[in-house]
This record gives sequence, structure tokens and C-alpha cells, in this order.
Amino acid sequence: MTQHHAARAAVFSAGSWGTAVGKILADAGSSVIMHARRREIAAEINVSHHNPGYFPDVELPSSLTATTDPATALDGADFLVLSVPAQALRESLAAWAPLIGPDTVIVSLMKGIESGSGLRASQVITEVAGVPESRVAVLSGPNLAREIMDGQPAAATVACPDEGAAHRIQAACLTPYFRPYTSTDVTGCELGGAVKNVIALAVGIASGMGLGHNAQALLITRGLAETTRLAVAMGAHPATLSGLAGLGDLIATCSSPLSRNRTFGSHLGSGLSVAEATAATRQTTEGVKSAQAILALAHAHDVEMPITGVISALLHEDVTLDEAASALMQRPPKPER
Repeated sequence: MTQHHAARAAVFSAGSWGTAVGKILADAGSSVIMHARRREIAAEINVSHHNPGYFPDVELPSSLTATTDPATALDGADFLVLSVPAQALRESLAAWAPLIGPDTVIVSLMKGIESGSGLRASQVITEVAGVPESRVAVLSGPNLAREIMDGQPAAATVACPDEGAAHRIQAACLTPYFRPYTSTDVTGCELGGAVKNVIALAVGIASGMGLGHNAQALLITRGLAETTRLAVAMGAHPATLSGLAGLGDLIATCSSPLSRNRTFGSHLGSGLSVAEATAATRQTTEGVKSAQAILALAHAHDVEMPITGVISALLHEDVTLDEAASALMQRPPKPER
């Protein structure tokens, strides 16, 4: 891609985070075409420049348009930005893969681990789309979509094995309010993004039970420790986990009432069942879907992940809320690692 032509970006699909990244790309000068599953959403984006399903109050840039046709969206795209639920990625991408151009770089916004296979989103993408790892990047960081739509400052990590591709994505996402940093540690960024959702469930539970900031800080800190153990065992660089895609994302997700995972956890902590919390949360809560898959990775790599273990047991109703709370606090004392 030469510097003098504006990048073309296809964003699949038009949910909250996809819309926010579409806005970032458009604000940074790219022409953006969003793929919407519903005709009325595409029409609304094109005619009134709003996404009524998620941000009815925010006007979208005129360089951002929408279509329900995947082929139209992908035609000539420099970047394909994927923002679909992690568990729906394989099936969705299989339908779109034949339409992806030979030079298109695929950017994953997914923060989950595929159930059953234990694969990270980038691994599912290379497998299903048949592209080399050098053409798959990950964007991850402390990025609550609502704040970004309001133009509030944020930053993220763009990780790709091909540094040139990471720099092109960085340039395409750089706005006065959004600052991307580059990395080659895809594994670290993806695990940071996936595991923090499970830790946010734990923090939400603590908050819903009326536990204070000390308990929440304890869970965040020990949660980061177990995330880092798993990531390093899987080949990540430990520094990535203390960066934006690790600690940064963990803090934002665990401390904000805007976070779906934290909100879901607080419903559980206040006594709702998993089914009731699911009904109350409405949008995709990746931590609920990924907890078991992450725990399976921990077992496969012989890594201790006590918080993830307790949350997984609670979600699958193997333990009660009280048992979960005491299990989290009754770990045997030992040196801090």
C-alpha cells in the first residue's frame, strides 16, 4: 500500500466495537464500508449516518458507509476488520473467506478463545481464511466503545508478525483521540484480551456481593499474574501483559460499569442465576463463553489459574456463589509470584 492513497477498510460487522473502530478508521482518513447483517441498519448508516442499534446519538463520518453484501464491502479492501462474537467467527468467516483479496490484511478485534478447539481468534482466521500469519493482526487495549464514540482519549496495541503491516494499521487508526502502539506479540495481546474478561467477571461478582476496592484490586492483580503465566507458557512476552493489551485492558474492563463482563459478574454477585444474568446483559459477554476454553488451555500448559477455575465452575453451576467467594479467598498462602 502506497502512502498517497487513502486506505480502504471493510468492517464486519456493525456491532458496538465494530462501529467504534469504523469511526476511528474514518476519522483517520480511510474510506470505510461496514457490513451490516440487517438491511435497516445499513440503510440508517447510509442515509442518516447513525447506527440506531448501538449509538443512535452519535453522528458517523460521511466517509463511513454500509452494505449488507459482503462482496461489496471487501472489494479492494486494504484491511478487513473482524468484530464478531468469538464463537461465531469460524462459521461467519468461512462464508466470507473466498471474497478476501490476496493482499488484504485481516485485523481481529475479537477477545475470546474458541470453545472446543482452544484456538485464539488469529489462529481461527489463518486456518479458515487460508492466509499466512503475516497477514493477520490483532487490535487490543483498554477500549470501551462508548467512550471512543464520544471522542475520549484511548490507546491500543496493534500486534502483527509483519511489522510493516502493523505500521500500516497504526497509520490507518491514528486520530487525535486514539493512539495505537505496535507489537509483534500476537499471542500476548490475544490472551490478555481474552483472559481479562474472565477476571472482570470475578471483579463484578465481588462488587455485586458488596466487597470493597481492596478485594477488587486483589482480583485484578492476581488475575494479571495468572494471565501472564498462561501467556508466557504459550510463547508470549511478559512485557506485553503489563502493557495496553494486558494490564491496560484489564483495568478498564474490571473498573468500568460500561464493561459487559463486569456487569454480568455483578448480576451474579447480587444473586442472579447465569440464565438471569444473561437475559439482563443482552450483548455478547465473551468471558462467559471463553472461561472453560481458557481453563482447558491452562491445564494443557500445566499453568495454575485459580480465579479462572473458580469462575468456570461457577458459570457451569458446579459451585455456589458462597463457595466461589470462599475458594477465591482461601488459597494457600505462599510467596507472591
